[in-house]
Amino acid sequence: MRTSIISWLRNKRILRCGILILWIFIWQCAYWFVGEDLLLSSPWIVLQRLWELIWTLDFWKTVGNSCAGILAGYLCGVFVGSILGVLSSRFRFVYEFIRLPMHLIQTTPVASFIILTLLWIPSRHLSVFISFLMVLPLIWTNVDQGFHSADKNLLEVARVYHFSWWKRFRYIYWPSVIPFFHSACQVAIGFAWKSGIAAEVIVTPLGFIGKELNDAKVTLMTADMFAWTAVVILLSICFEKIFGVLFSRLQSQAKGGK
Repeated sequence: MRTSIISWLRNKRILRCGILILWIFIWQCAYWFVGEDLLLSSPWIVLQRLWELIWTLDFWKTVGNSCAGILAGYLCGVFVGSILGVLSSRFRFVYEFIRLPMHLIQTTPVASFIILTLLWIPSRHLSVFISFLMVLPLIWTNVDQGFHSADKNLLEVARVYHFSWWKRFRYIYWPSVIPFFHSACQVAIGFAWKSGIAAEVIVTPLGFIGKELNDAKVTLMTADMFAWTAVVILLSICFEKIFGVLFSRLQSQAKGGK
């Protein structure tokens, strides 16, 4: 009996579900302790409100608009960051030229970028640019590190046998870069969602999740705030899992071709 309980607890899915239920119970206890719906909504009220929202067409339009903008910024950041990472790993001048702006992007608060770029970019497209900006240095740094972590002995063998750059990339650099790239992409999707939604909350473009969050705050609709926040969290987790599977396949192919 004891052995079966231990094995049951070691099951990751069951353990995670149990922890999730525990946190929901803690949330419910906090609701009972506060005793004021205006300050904190209960899990059941939030679930009811979320159920009401998902049956409306405006909900799916809003979700679609935010997803399209944030994912566009994310994918552009991954693409441009990868190219810059490859170039900076090959050319020292490119690395030194890019290093300063990338450092500035990483250290400057997101709110500052949102306010500054609002002067030049329409509010509907701001989440695209902010997501792109937050993803870019993360991808660039990891791709560059991946190239520099390539096995020096294998590179020496490739030099002796006069491998072309493409062969060196395919059989040496690619297996070295892909774990860094995979890790960066998974972390970056969370950054993209947080920064993109933050931009939408500040500029409140019509038909976006950030506008709904801001309206819920202004009208003191606490249940709506929690419901839309839950939507953002679920979307972020779903896309993280989707991209995680895709990049895991890339990593498997890289190991197979090593």
